[in-house]
Amino acid sequence: MDIINLVLTICLVASPDECREQSLHFEASGGLLNCLFLAPTHIAKWSEEHPNMRVVKWRCAYPSQDINI
Repeated sequence: MDIINLVLTICLVASPDECREQSLHFEASGGLLNCLFLAPTHIAKWSEEHPNMRVVKWRCAYPSQDINI
């Protein structure tokens, strides 16, 4: 199964300077364009589940070959 990463840059709400990247994995059906269309829904769901974090940036990318899922 091929996958695509939705890479979120997230920061703590209480400390906006503390940021990191978080990857969400998707089945690659439809490629990067499909990821771009579906991303806002997944970001909204993730944000609801993590109220102490804020998504400040996001992108879709193919993972490196050495990813472990």
